[in-house]
Amino acid sequence: MIPQAKIKPDDTRERIMDVADALFRRLGFAKTAVADIAGELGMSPANVYRFFPSKNAIVEAICRRCLSEVDERAWAIARSRGPAAARIERLVLEILAYHKDNLLTDKRVNDIVLVAIEDSWDAIQAHKDVIRNVTELILRDGIEAGEFERVDPTETSRLLMRSLVAFMHPVLISQCLAGEENVEAEARTMVRFVLRAITPRT
Repeated sequence: MIPQAKIKPDDTRERIMDVADALFRRLGFAKTAVADIAGELGMSPANVYRFFPSKNAIVEAICRRCLSEVDERAWAIARSRGPAAARIERLVLEILAYHKDNLLTDKRVNDIVLVAIEDSWDAIQAHKDVIRNVTELILRDGIEAGEFERVDPTETSRLLMRSLVAFMHPVLISQCLAGEENVEAEARTMVRFVLRAITPRT
């Protein structure tokens, strides 16, 4: 008899997250119980609780995974070539597109986002730190190239994030989408408007 490969705990955690995410999107967060998740996986609820202490903990893990995907895309943009202003615009549009495509398809998904925001402060703060660091790196490149004035890149990155939060925060994005605005065009206009404040006058 060929021995079965042992399933790694991390693989089981990923399977639980995948199934939970699908059920949350299909049934809604409130209507999905841990027993439903366990049933889809062919395991007992007690086994799910071995990996996650609560349903909210599963949401938090899904939140961390989603934000890590955004972080990877952000670093890829920061390390790419091209004018700094164009990279900052790409960064904002990439974050906007990710939230639109993955987190804001309907009210049930938006409910998951609200739970994640409420319960995942550490993950969200770490994500905000990554985006600020990415923005600061791009700003430093722009300053070095003479594209931007010699501003304080750390403080300026914070100001940029505050100015552009409507296009980077999933709840605020959902409010923009509810108004059926051309959010991408507005984001481009806002990025260019804000960056004019640090662009040398010729």
